[in-house]
Amino acid sequence: MSTITTVLGTDRARRLRAALIVLLAAAAAVGAPFYFAPFQVFQLTMVLLYAVALAGLNLLVGFGGQISLGHGAFFAAGAYTTAVMLDRYDIGHLATLPVAAAGCFLLGLGFGVPALRLRGLYLALVTLSFAVFLPPLLKRLEPVTGGSMGLTVDKLQPPAWSGLAEDQWMYFVVLAVTAVALLLARNLLRSRVGRALLAVRDNESAAEVMGVRLSLHKTLAFAWSAMFAGVAGCLYTWVIGFVSPDSFSFVLSITLLAGLVVGGLGSLYGPLLGAAFVMYVPSVSQDVSEAAPGVVFGLLIITVMLVAPTGLAGLPGRVLGAVARRLPRPTAPDRTPETGPAPDAERKSPSDSAPDAERKSPSDSAPDEERKSLSDSAPDAEPKSQAECEPSAILTPADPAVVDAEPVGAPPRTEKE
Repeated sequence: MSTITTVLGTDRARRLRAALIVLLAAAAAVGAPFYFAPFQVFQLTMVLLYAVALAGLNLLVGFGGQISLGHGAFFAAGAYTTAVMLDRYDIGHLATLPVAAAGCFLLGLGFGVPALRLRGLYLALVTLSFAVFLPPLLKRLEPVTGGSMGLTVDKLQPPAWSGLAEDQWMYFVVLAVTAVALLLARNLLRSRVGRALLAVRDNESAAEVMGVRLSLHKTLAFAWSAMFAGVAGCLYTWVIGFVSPDSFSFVLSITLLAGLVVGGLGSLYGPLLGAAFVMYVPSVSQDVSEAAPGVVFGLLIITVMLVAPTGLAGLPGRVLGAVARRLPRPTAPDRTPETGPAPDAERKSPSDSAPDAERKSPSDSAPDEERKSLSDSAPDAEPKSQAECEPSAILTPADPAVVDAEPVGAPPRTEKE
């Protein structure tokens, strides 16, 4: 009972701690646009929309066990879908979000079917080819996409009743969409589909034996991942107000994958940390070295991987584990003779020992004494005679045969005797 109480108490404390962290993070996120400058608010908005894209990539790579180097292509598809709808058809901004999500979901579903028979490096090359040929294709479709010049659209404007600036309103809209996307990813991973993805990632053969349809769940992983990337692309068009083929090169796909690995694969908080890395580290690299920012960016990635191999999300656990290993372990207190056997002696009452004493009669202990052979006592003394062993026979010589009998071990009698 005490063990169950302890476990329940620990679980309750863990939930309270998680709820407190979420409340503090929500309070900081809500108050951030009123504290920072407009450019810093813009950077925070970009971090949030990159987190949505990395959450989808985490479903495919971190939890699905597959690899993709073409995630930037789905990102571009969502961005261009939104831009074309805003520029050509004059549709409201909020109406473009579900259309971009549904279109990228179908695109990922169609791309996942031929990728079923591929894995590892072969799958990575196929997805990379998708990211490489999409920008030239967008340049060729000039009547629709604007060609190399791209498309310029209006940004999402704040309503009059909000009283917020444009950057603040955009930040709150993207924050709401990001919160819903991360909550959807969390619930998806805790559902039957998420457990099937984990089973496929750990062992495909065992998952298939347990009844998991590998083709279905692998295809769905691509579809869900592409949908999240399309939502992020839609938010990108809202925030930037401009799209061009050069903004979605294959470098974007590699950067997103590097950000996910740095943030932490298979972690719910890894996409947020990876998005911050993708947004701020290039800016820091540009400030450190204007001639070679890529060198600084690569060195920072190598440093993070050496310090935290499991990503930034697993760094606190590694630090706490290292501190716990260095702390001295508590030793058990030594027991004194007075405190050691006292409880056992008190528990044993006379009523417990009485039956044992009554059960043990002299007839029970006699065989134990008779088992001692003369060979055990031979080195110490000579064998005793029968008269010495049984003095009662000398004191009461009622039987003449016993008196006239020769002692055991005596020499034979002669005729003279």
